[in-house]
Amino acid sequence: MVIVKATASSEAGELPSEELLIAMGQFNEALVNAGIMKAGEGLKPSSQAVRVRFSGENRTVTDGPFAETKELIAGYWLWEVKSMEEAVEWVKRCPNPMMEDSDIDIRPIYEMEDFAEVDPQGEVEKHEDELRSRIATHDAAVQPYLFFGGRCEEALEFYKQAIGATVSMCMRFSESPDPAPEGMIPEGFENKIMHASFQVGKMTLMASDGCGEDSAFGSFRLTLTVPSVADADLLFNALADGGTVDMPLTKTFWSPRYGMVTDKFGLGWMVMVPGEPC
Repeated sequence: MVIVKATASSEAGELPSEELLIAMGQFNEALVNAGIMKAGEGLKPSSQAVRVRFSGENRTVTDGPFAETKELIAGYWLWEVKSMEEAVEWVKRCPNPMMEDSDIDIRPIYEMEDFAEVDPQGEVEKHEDELRSRIATHDAAVQPYLFFGGRCEEALEFYKQAIGATVSMCMRFSESPDPAPEGMIPEGFENKIMHASFQVGKMTLMASDGCGEDSAFGSFRLTLTVPSVADADLLFNALADGGTVDMPLTKTFWSPRYGMVTDKFGLGWMVMVPGEPC
């Protein structure tokens, strides 16, 4: 952890000049390009902070600002480097982050192996690994990727007309910067869609013609939730054109309008209107 110590100007809330902001941005870019920077933020002055003091079972909250500027920090980075010496060399390249003389501290971060002596069974380490896995997925997005076996362009046009899909990106195999490996795609697939991205309402889906294999959309459906019964009727009928109605639209205990349909490309849908909250 690379810690930028607070100064009188940072505690006064004085913003950096445009020149310094640009210089720091260039330094951060160099860190990112080198694969070193994992995180980094500037902190507002302690006048906008609170401090919580622990004393036994008691907790005392004190509003800032806090005295002793030298004990405060104004920002930080998290870097992944091979050694302290490497970190020092990078810090030396950093523009002075303050308008006056300033200090940057470099502190190694504990790794779980540092606690092996007090965690001989590895139970704490296992728990920490589980937490890291959960954190890693907090901002993850799960998106359907649909393979249409040579009919992707036709499918995209259908969804544009039937349910108002918007295609944001479409690349054909012939447009790829890197040609497909020999034998990967069948003859005649050069102008088929290698990758596409399209949006239906608030959901983004991805699609492709694949590499010649037949499409098979089994064991799952896409749920299309709309605000009104009239909307459900309109979109359900559009998706059913050339497809199969698996469950006609009807009123259920969880929805005033719900039905299941498989479109002409074999993709299953559940069209529904939200029910009243419990």
